[in-house]
Amino acid sequence: MPGVITDLAYDAIAPGLTTEVVSDYETFARLQPEWNDVARRAQASSPFLLHEWFRTWWDSFGTGHTLQVVIARDRDGIVGIAPLMVEQVHMYGLPIRRLDLLHNDHTPRADWIVDRSAPAAYAALWNALQETRGRWDLLQLSRLPHDSPTLPAIAGLARRTGCLTGTWRGDVSPYLTLSGSCDSYLASLPAKFRSNLRNRLSRLTRIGEPRLEIVDRDGDGQACEDAMRLEASGWKAHAHTSIASSAPVQRFYRLLAERAAARGWLRLLFLTVGGRRIATSYAACFDGTLFLVKTGYDPEFSACAPFKVLTYLAIQHAYAEGLREIDFLGDTEAWKLEWTDTGRPHDWLFVFADTIRARLLHSLKFQVAPELKRWRA
Repeated sequence: MPGVITDLAYDAIAPGLTTEVVSDYETFARLQPEWNDVARRAQASSPFLLHEWFRTWWDSFGTGHTLQVVIARDRDGIVGIAPLMVEQVHMYGLPIRRLDLLHNDHTPRADWIVDRSAPAAYAALWNALQETRGRWDLLQLSRLPHDSPTLPAIAGLARRTGCLTGTWRGDVSPYLTLSGSCDSYLASLPAKFRSNLRNRLSRLTRIGEPRLEIVDRDGDGQACEDAMRLEASGWKAHAHTSIASSAPVQRFYRLLAERAAARGWLRLLFLTVGGRRIATSYAACFDGTLFLVKTGYDPEFSACAPFKVLTYLAIQHAYAEGLREIDFLGDTEAWKLEWTDTGRPHDWLFVFADTIRARLLHSLKFQVAPELKRWRA
């Protein structure tokens, strides 16, 4: 059955499957058409698995890392991709050679990309990594969706070859399923919340008419600049966590806006009052889902809860457009739970090479460190 990972799929390589490791940028860049085609066949439900996302990430954050993108092919083309990099890090005082997904805090979720009709690609990709096992101590797959077949497939394959594994539960991202009508959804929210929302709308209306502005093509880049300015307002600027606080981060979001617009999934959302942009969500629309990637608002209008109003107008628009979901991304936060009580968990998979150093690291991470944490508590 396509997409189902079985014991046979773990252990077998389909006839004709070959692998290659891409470590140079030019070859990586040329993969775009094939990459996005296999993402389609993998039924990727977010833009975070598309080539444009990974390439933009590498263009912005790749310094100090080495590409190690593993490709599995059959006679018709690519059937699996492990978008990995090699980095030298220290963990618990040990120098470690780590294989990790191309990701950081600006990646909401990540995964391997495997054609649903070719689950044996997991074994091909894993065997390719095994052939380089003398060059890495730890394979870390971060922010995997909890229901991703990658986690059981790679964990099973790793254990079969004598590698220790471990998992961590990561963030739980709230999301809203857009079922029924917008009116029925809003009526289901607590009366106190709806009253508060009406009051905030009324306050804004005294200043000017609140409107939702959506920019999907930012020709002169001004909308992106305004989004980053609003995102940096308030506490983020003081905590040095805003987009504007880092040149590589600014580069990432500017490049991403250009490439996402070219692909048709950029959405820069603004709440405007009297034509002035006072709140924003740097967002993407892909496969019927609106993803709220980065958010912010002008603190001058904080008494009017501008981002709450923006979220309300965005939900109305999403219903009108026939979207099926709004994904708030990130971790659970109180403001997100005002709109929904459903969340999408993510897991981190750690695979340790069958070496003394890696086994020591496993012990430190999954035995010593948790015991110390319990002891301190």
